Amino acid sequence: MKAKKNIGIKIVCNNRKAKFNYFFHELIEAGIVLKGSEVKSIRDGKANINDAYVTDNNGEIFLINSHIPLYKESSYNNHNTRDMRKLLLNKKEINKVIGKINREGLTIIPTKVYFKKGKAKVEIAIAKGKKLYDKRNVKKKRDWDREKARIFSKNK
Repeated sequence: MKAKKNIGIKIVCNNRKAKFNYFFHELIEAGIVLKGSEVKSIRDGKANINDAYVTDNNGEIFLINSHIPLYKESSYNNHNTRDMRKLLLNKKEINKVIGKINREGLTIIPTKVYFKKGKAKVEIAIAKGKKLYDKRNVKKKRDWDREKARIFSKNK
């Protein structure tokens, strides 16, 4: 029997508040266009996508407001920390995403940035924003599940 190969995924940063603020409908993996100093800075684990969002511009998808800090060892050709970064999807995926945004009132948010086989990838989610009462219900259900697990563990 063959041993499983490690596919080489190194997670750089997560958007942990995204799951709390949105209902995810679909997760899509996208490549990202980066400059050399941006890649090196991300490899150091210094990226932030907590305030980032994704929009379309003339049939292309862009990541906006993501923060990749300056790379110290880079010289005069360093990058801007809050540039618009193009996401790489094929035309069919782009059309599907743009259609869902326009018709159903959904939004696109990045959930994580990682390296897969040496290439920088962004996982984006097609999501719908939660209302305050939705957040309360999720918290109530989580607390009840925790309490239920405690009760069952005491009975055993």
